[in-house]
Amino acid sequence: MTGSARTASGLSRRQLLGLAAALAATGATGACSMGVGRTDTSGGLSMLTYDDVDSAALLREQLARFQAEGGPQTTLDTVPGSGAAQFPDKLRTRILGGQSPDVWQIWGGQIGAPFVEADLTTPLEEYYDRYGWHDMLSSAGVDGMTFDGRLHGVPLNVSSLGAWFNTVVFDEAGADIPTTYDELEAANEKILASGVAPGGFGGKYGWHIMRLFEYLLEVTAGPELHDQLLLGEESWAHEAVVEAFDLFQTWNARGWITEGALGIDPADAEQSFVQGTSAYTFSGPWIEAQYIQPSGQPASTFGTFLLPTGHSEVRHSGFIEGYMISAASGSPDLSAELLDFLIQPDTQRAIGNSQSATIDAPPDPDEFPLSAQWAEIRTHSPIYTIQDQAFPKSVSDQYFAVQSQVLQSQLTGREAAREMAVIVSDWKDSQ
Repeated sequence: MTGSARTASGLSRRQLLGLAAALAATGATGACSMGVGRTDTSGGLSMLTYDDVDSAALLREQLARFQAEGGPQTTLDTVPGSGAAQFPDKLRTRILGGQSPDVWQIWGGQIGAPFVEADLTTPLEEYYDRYGWHDMLSSAGVDGMTFDGRLHGVPLNVSSLGAWFNTVVFDEAGADIPTTYDELEAANEKILASGVAPGGFGGKYGWHIMRLFEYLLEVTAGPELHDQLLLGEESWAHEAVVEAFDLFQTWNARGWITEGALGIDPADAEQSFVQGTSAYTFSGPWIEAQYIQPSGQPASTFGTFLLPTGHSEVRHSGFIEGYMISAASGSPDLSAELLDFLIQPDTQRAIGNSQSATIDAPPDPDEFPLSAQWAEIRTHSPIYTIQDQAFPKSVSDQYFAVQSQVLQSQLTGREAAREMAVIVSDWKDSQ
């Protein structure tokens, strides 16, 4: 039997070993003895996402339509609220436990890459050609689901992050929408003086409050150096990183972020500006449907803006989400048929996707006016890769620990920069 031969579980030995290595790298316990079973699609397909309850309900309606139009029955399972800090590990555990879904939702970049590197995903070039996906989908989205030149995912979302704010809180505080970083600090002081926390951030799991640090790093480092830092091509001991960590600490010390942020769930922090307990948060277009519209408040109560950086090219954080087909799927053809259905413009509109990677499904400005603003912003503001997608999970987890120590004043900005320099250098040396 050759090294690439299939095991009785349906995956090659290389795939099993690759996944075991990926699990070891993230600190999860292995389950190789349990095997990884090929999915049985005789009764339909299985799908795993991290949709919340409302989004999952809309998706299930479309899966029922897919079946009614002749497609296979698809069973949807969700792990809501887990985020990039937890979902990949939960997915790995299911795969090793012999419960791999046929299709799963995942982020691009270094979050999706380990599944590709372990040969756990199906190459999709054939299906891109068959269904004409290149012509249907945003090139940025396709790039985000391309790994070492190989198409292993279909983009669902191209997500842009910026400031989402409560206009009433701003007006009552006498704060203006900032056009420079200094103006943002001035707005923070006015809002704080009015009795409201300026920035609503949740530090639980690490990823939400990370958005503040990566913005500060874009301010202090600028686009070119920021990209070099994310690629490990420049040392994180750089003075611009020290300055960013010092600012990060300043935001906490001055009360510009939610008090006790490290213990707050991102889901609570992200909607605090809707409730008026904070002035703004850093988030993406999904919150218009998720939090703003269900609040029942007038549309004029809320706004959004591109965060100022002080550089000639004003970029913003962003990330790609999409779908992958398991290499263990009993029917990759049916799985690809499902994905083709899901990325159609009418399906995207039906699930209320205001950040769709499908070119012909832009947000309706009448239904999603703020999301439509971001579709326009993306035409002149490039994206830099969100930090926890630029780094593998092991590096992101170590960053989260450093971040926590900075906010607790256990590390100075310079000490944090040195810690990150070692972490990123070790990662690069291991490649």
